Amino acid sequence: MSAETVPMANCTSATGSTISLPLAATTSGGHSSSGSPATSRRVKGAPSKYVKLNVGGSLHYTTIDTLTKEDNMLRAMFSGRMEVLTDSEGWILIDRSGKHFGVILNYLRDGQAPMPESTREIEELLCEAKYYLVQGLVENCLRTLRRRKDEYEPVCRVPVVTSPREAQKLITSSCKPIVKLLYNRQNNKYSYTSNSDDNILKNIEMFDKLSLRFNGRVLFVKDVTGRSEEICCWTFYGHNKKVAEISCTSIVYTSERKQTKVEFPEARILEETLNILLYERWDGNDGYELSRSASKHAHTAHYLSDEDDEYYRLRKT
Repeated sequence: MSAETVPMANCTSATGSTISLPLAATTSGGHSSSGSPATSRRVKGAPSKYVKLNVGGSLHYTTIDTLTKEDNMLRAMFSGRMEVLTDSEGWILIDRSGKHFGVILNYLRDGQAPMPESTREIEELLCEAKYYLVQGLVENCLRTLRRRKDEYEPVCRVPVVTSPREAQKLITSSCKPIVKLLYNRQNNKYSYTSNSDDNILKNIEMFDKLSLRFNGRVLFVKDVTGRSEEICCWTFYGHNKKVAEISCTSIVYTSERKQTKVEFPEARILEETLNILLYERWDGNDGYELSRSASKHAHTAHYLSDEDDEYYRLRKT
C-alpha cells in the first residue's frame, strides 16, 4: 500500500493541551454501513444548518451550531478544519459507539445532561466524553462517580406496593419476570392453626432468599395491600401477564370451629420461580441487565451458605 498524507486537525484536549487528531480517529474507515464506498469532504456552513450523523449505526440529526459550541473534536470536524467521511445518502460517518452520543448532544445543547443511573453506563459515557474532548461533561462524569463511591448501594432492592394500582403499574412497566408475594396476617376471620405462623415466616424467608439469589434477573415485589382476601399468596408474571399463582391459605374444619391454615409449599414455589426464568428477555437493555446481575451475584455469594445453595435445588417429590 502506498504511503499517503493523513489530514490532521488541532483540538484542545480534556486537560487543556493542544493535540493533533488524524482523520482516521474520527471516521469509519472509508465505507458506509451499506457497504458502498464513502467519500471525504469538509463540512462547513451556517450555524442553523442541519447535518446527519451516523455514529456506529445510531442516527442523529442536529445543527452545526450545536456541534461547534465548545472547543472539542466535534468543532474541528464541523468547522471545516477536518475532512469527514459521508456515505451516498449524505450521512456523516463516525466510527464510535452511538449508545451515549445523544447525551453528548444534549450536553452541548443545554450545558447539562442527566447522568445515567448505573455506574457502568457513567463510565461508558466518560470514555465517550474524553474521546470527543467535551471537558465539561468529563468533569460531570468524574464528579458523579466520586459521589457514587461514597454512597451505599444496596445489594438488592425489593419494591413494596400498598395498593392494587401500584402493583398493576409495576407489572405492566417491568421488562423482567416478576415474583410477587402478598402477605397479610391480619386479614383473617378465624383463628390460625398451630403451624400457620411459622409457615408465614417460612414463606417470607424464602422470598428474601430467592430475591437475593435471582437479583437482577427477576423483579421481586412485596404486596402489603391489605384489601385482598388472601393471607399469603405467590403470583408469578412473565411478559407482563400472570403465569401462575400459589395460594398458601385454606380453611380447615375442626370439631369445635373453623380455622385458617397457612401452608409452605416450598417445592412448588421453587419450581414456579425457575419456570418464570423462561420469560427473560435477552435483547436490548435486558442483555445488559443480565450481565450486570452476574457480576452482582459474585458480590452476594457470601450471603448464601452451602446449606442455602442446596435449598434452591429442585427436589423431586
